[in-house]
Amino acid sequence: MRFVFKVILVFGIAIPLALAWSLYLAVDREPMVRRAAEITPSNIKRAQQVLEQNDPRRLRAGTRRSLTLNQQDLDLAANYLAHFYANGSARLILHNDKAELTASLRPPRLPVIFYFNVTAILTGDSPIPRFDELRVGRLLIPGLIANWLMTRAIVQLLGKDAVDAATQSVKKVDLRKGQLTVAYEWPSNLGEALRSAALTPDDQERLRAYQERLTLIGNAPKAKKTSLAELLVALFELAEVRSRQGDPVAENRAAILVLAFYVNGKPLGMILPAANDWPHPMGGTVTLNGRHDLSKHFIISAALAAKAGGPFADAVGLHKEIEDSRGGSGFSFNDIAADRAGTRFGEYAVIGSSVRQLQQKLSAGISEKDIMPATQDLPEFMPEDEFKRRFGGVDAPEYKKMMAEIERRVAALPFYR
Repeated sequence: MRFVFKVILVFGIAIPLALAWSLYLAVDREPMVRRAAEITPSNIKRAQQVLEQNDPRRLRAGTRRSLTLNQQDLDLAANYLAHFYANGSARLILHNDKAELTASLRPPRLPVIFYFNVTAILTGDSPIPRFDELRVGRLLIPGLIANWLMTRAIVQLLGKDAVDAATQSVKKVDLRKGQLTVAYEWPSNLGEALRSAALTPDDQERLRAYQERLTLIGNAPKAKKTSLAELLVALFELAEVRSRQGDPVAENRAAILVLAFYVNGKPLGMILPAANDWPHPMGGTVTLNGRHDLSKHFIISAALAAKAGGPFADAVGLHKEIEDSRGGSGFSFNDIAADRAGTRFGEYAVIGSSVRQLQQKLSAGISEKDIMPATQDLPEFMPEDEFKRRFGGVDAPEYKKMMAEIERRVAALPFYR
């Protein structure tokens, strides 16, 4: 018994000491990588092209395709993910058969500022990346442990079914000449597995709750036009109640997502087939500043910001305006203002102490002018030639001056403080 007691005592002291020493070696006071999350309209266009070429709705089961991403694509994605999910920055460089990743990640919501500086060499010859080398600060992590942790993290994030289906679909991974090429075969169960990964049973239950609340509002006898502010108040009253025993961030995201589909006249069944059997609201026009197009811009940007971050939402909105100037309704600073206000709303819904504050403010009641600045005097409906003549393009001083004015108007709204 004495021997057993000594072993337990040694391990009870040694393991905490080893963990403390490992943590000491892993942390740094300064970041190794400092980069902004640069998302531009050209980046969005490139992502759109990749998605269109590999749109699962156009692929039959058994179809073989290949996806090619260059170093710029992967570097941009790595840096954005580090920024959004880990409050940090990253840089990725492709070599002939390996990828070199450096990242600085800062743990959020801690009073002491420190970083995990990561250096990794990865091989791209398997569906799940494998570490040849992983170092966190001054701590060297053996490849066997690093690969186990990587696999567990991906399974935890996406779910085992989705990972298994995706792994089975990948037939070959080739890393050479500064490009990553993935040959894959689309299996019949991959779409359902990925949808299940994106929307957990808890997520689905939340979406149904807000869909049912929206149905009660949308099917009530009233005028055909409804203010977006009215719908936000109704859904976030429910979010405030449900958050008392749940996750307020998840509740806010679900409420915004349901509204985004409704305002844009799209069925929730597009992302969740089971929703086709739920109660659903009657169609109607939702307005903001008296216009239905501004409500769409606002809520889409809010949904993107709540799920993918502000820079991404801003770039998507600007990309759409550039495309509109080339043959659509024309470049509109009204739309940009709605995008910016919606982005601010989406960030406010998921970041820090403002999460519950947003619920409380909405539950108390708001009007449109609380969440959206005045836009009647902003230029719009400009074809590309007129936009460039008047504002010089998206990098010109006149454009930046107008954008600064829009930002000033949004920042002046007390609601977002």
